Amino acid sequence: MSWCLLALGLVLSPRDDFARAIEPRVFEFPRDHGAHPEYKTEWWYFTGNVATEAGRRFGYQLTFFRSALTPDAGERTSRWAVRDLYLGHVAVTDVTGERFLHDERLSRESLGMAGAREDDLDVWIRDWRARRTEEGTLILRADTERFGLELELRSAKAPVLHGATPGLSLKGPEPGQASYYVTLTRCETRGRLQIGEESFAVSGLSWMDQEFGSSQLAEGQVGWDWFSLQLDDGSELMLYRMRRRDGSFDTTSSGTAIARDGSTQHLTHSEYSIEATRTWTSPHSGGTYPAAWKIRVPSLDLDLDIVPLRADQELSTRGTTGVTYWEGAGRAAGRRGDKPVSGYGYVELVGYAGAFLRDI
Repeated sequence: MSWCLLALGLVLSPRDDFARAIEPRVFEFPRDHGAHPEYKTEWWYFTGNVATEAGRRFGYQLTFFRSALTPDAGERTSRWAVRDLYLGHVAVTDVTGERFLHDERLSRESLGMAGAREDDLDVWIRDWRARRTEEGTLILRADTERFGLELELRSAKAPVLHGATPGLSLKGPEPGQASYYVTLTRCETRGRLQIGEESFAVSGLSWMDQEFGSSQLAEGQVGWDWFSLQLDDGSELMLYRMRRRDGSFDTTSSGTAIARDGSTQHLTHSEYSIEATRTWTSPHSGGTYPAAWKIRVPSLDLDLDIVPLRADQELSTRGTTGVTYWEGAGRAAGRRGDKPVSGYGYVELVGYAGAFLRDI
């Protein structure tokens, strides 16, 4: 879900006339894969687990954030005028090579240095880009001095709208403490990863999240845990829980179960459990994170153990969002009823290496 921009803590505009995620919304695709500039904050988030033909496994993350400085679209006479800032994070987990590489990027939209179309998916920060072709293929590209990726994604399922009211995902108890949230949960993926002088042809599955909204998180919330899982029975699972200062979890936390045929089931916070079974302390930030989990969803008769593919998948993003967080590839194994089930996914952990500020 990549909510790191929620932690920016920057009141970029004193005005309060951004649109907010309050009412149900009618989604239209591919239009709603484009930008929504009437909202203050938006992100496009891609993660995936891929491997070479020989079985060498990798995880990757590519995220684009849009943060509006003003809700006023007014006519801009200068090419240097700025309405939105764009921020990007990219990371690759080389499981076999025992490496975790990440980078970040920030740019203003002026002079075409960054931007996003409003009628379809096409977002970029200089030469980092995510776009949708006329045929529906998603093209991702991001190169850094140490590594890069160029991938093609094709969604095998229709977009999933999260929340009890489909598409409206609550983060807190007050009106507007929410985002509009849509996912492509199973994208068949192929392309290349570049690490140093080595190039790897890879294939696998990716996950694409998009969220937009304008409000704050609730008082007392100090972080969140988020899980996306793609299982070998053709199903997927998204769960999140908002952590409070007293150690409890906000009752607005929820999830979505996606069946093999694409049908969905909304899960309230009381319909699943997440138990951390191990911890890992970062040698970089000193933060201590949960490092393995047991997930149980009784209504699905589903029990899973989640283990990271590598302990150290922590990103420090001082140059962009200012957040240190853990975002990493993991493996799931367990049972659905009396049948074994396994798969891969991603986990995001925020608020374990220092508190974040609430304004977004």
